[in-house]
Amino acid sequence: MRSAQISRKTAETTISVEINLDGSGTYDNKTGVGFFDHMLDQLSRHSLIDMTVRCDGDLHIDDHHTVEDVGIALGQALVSALGDKRGIRRYGDCLLAMDDALVRTALDLSGRPYLVWNLDLPTQKIGTFDCELVREFFQAFSTHGGITLHVDALHGINSHHIAEAAFKSVARALREAVESDPRKADAIPSTKGML
Repeated sequence: MRSAQISRKTAETTISVEINLDGSGTYDNKTGVGFFDHMLDQLSRHSLIDMTVRCDGDLHIDDHHTVEDVGIALGQALVSALGDKRGIRRYGDCLLAMDDALVRTALDLSGRPYLVWNLDLPTQKIGTFDCELVREFFQAFSTHGGITLHVDALHGINSHHIAEAAFKSVARALREAVESDPRKADAIPSTKGML
C-alpha cells in the first residue's frame, strides 16, 4: 500500500499526519480549527485518500501556523507515499460545481512546485476562519508536495461555497493524478525517466 506517516514539531505546532493513497476516503482530522477540519475532511473524502491529521498549534495567536504547517506535512506525506511515482497517471483536473461556486483545478505531480491561484473569497472570514488561509494551505501543500497546481474560481458569491469547492476540486484532481495508469503501470510518467 502507498502510505506514509509524517511527524513535524516546531515551536509553533506539533503535527502528525497519516495518509493512504489507496484508501476509501476515510478521515479523522483534528486541528482545533473547525472550518479547516471540515475542509480536510472534504480533501480526504473526495480524493479517496485515507487521512488522519492531528495538530496542536498556537491557536492563541491565530490559525495561520496550524493551517500552513498541516499543508507542509500533508505535502511531505504525499511525496513519501508516492515514492518514485511509477505507474501513476501524474496529471489530474476537475471542474467542480457547488451551488453558486464553480472551481477549476488542474495539477501535475511533477516534482516542480508552482501555484497559480485565481480564487477570490468575497469575505475576510468564514465564521472565525481567516479566508486568506485557504491560499496559504494550498501554497504549502503544493510546495512541499512538489505539485504544479492551478486553481481558478470561475463563479461564486459565497465564501464558504467557493472555499469548499476549491478543496473538493483539488481532491478530485488529486484522486485522478495518484491513480494507477492501467496502460503504463510499471513506468515513470516522464520522458526523463524520473519525476
